[in-house]
Amino acid sequence: MKKLLKFTGLFLIVLLFAAGSLLGYLTVDEYKPDGVEEIEITGEALAEISPGKESRMMIWNIGYGALGDNADFFMDGGRMVYSADEERVRENLRAISDKITEVNPDILFLEETDRSSSRSYFMDELQTIIDETDCAASKGQSTFAPNYKVAFVPLPIPPIGKVYAGLGTMSAYKLSSAERYALPCPFSWPLRTINLKRCLQVMRAPVSGSSKELVLINLHLEAYDEGEGKIAQTNMLKEIMLNEINKGNYVIAAGDFNQTFSNTDTSMYPCLEGMWESGIIDTGDFGSELDFYSDNTVPTCRSLDRVLIDAADKDPQHFQYYMLDGYIVSSNVEVKEVKTLDLGFKNSDHNPVVMRFELKAE
Repeated sequence: MKKLLKFTGLFLIVLLFAAGSLLGYLTVDEYKPDGVEEIEITGEALAEISPGKESRMMIWNIGYGALGDNADFFMDGGRMVYSADEERVRENLRAISDKITEVNPDILFLEETDRSSSRSYFMDELQTIIDETDCAASKGQSTFAPNYKVAFVPLPIPPIGKVYAGLGTMSAYKLSSAERYALPCPFSWPLRTINLKRCLQVMRAPVSGSSKELVLINLHLEAYDEGEGKIAQTNMLKEIMLNEINKGNYVIAAGDFNQTFSNTDTSMYPCLEGMWESGIIDTGDFGSELDFYSDNTVPTCRSLDRVLIDAADKDPQHFQYYMLDGYIVSSNVEVKEVKTLDLGFKNSDHNPVVMRFELKAE
């Protein structure tokens, strides 16, 4: 008995030392970006966007290539941590690239894009999509803003491991600058050390024949907070957009808001009992200079509490769907169409949303 107690005590000491060492390492190594950071623009785009010329924009949370219809996820009530093997990740990325090529956007926003993560087998997904996509945006410039950068996420079991992921943008139009704006983080230490550090990816494109700029904002707002994080991040987004409007610029913010616009009818996608409920962005709080667009004929996101291919009933009355992805544009941008592409969530837990627009002449 004494030997057992001694062994147990020694084991607990070693375990506590290992846990303390890991927490110390994560604390020292914590990603702490500045409030505003310049980010690199690669590639070459000679054309400038022009007023009166129609352009096509596409937004897509690609679920790091691992959240197809075969996946559930532990944070949504499922069981999986690693939700796809390497071949399925490659298959998802190929299908995503093929759809982007088909749509042929001039501007492409991607969210949940891994560059070197355990969960996606350390593939550089942004570069993979650039290489495998034949479209106007991928032939131009690209830029990347990290929002998840942790050397090792020890939770759950098996652990998530290394994550380096963020927001990727491609543009057929010349970008004069790109910056990362840090968003408020609702998590405190020690949870903060292994969590996302959300951001806005803010890019400026010169407008041909004008002193104005088109300000493009790629985003992926908070998901798993108690609500205060999304509110603070949305308020910061609003302030930045209104400031650019006051300068006379054109502004488009788009991506995964993890919230629903109040002007969107979501009655066909009711929140089922026990499921995660998205927040609401009150469009009236943004004033008359900003317009909100989404397409509710198709849901933009599905729950990951269970796999989709084995769901007994995919009807919205029995399976949870959401409207989380869309566009906010300044009133000097004329929106021709916003359409959610119904891909059946085969290769991501989000559907892409495409917008046709043009800048109004001065």
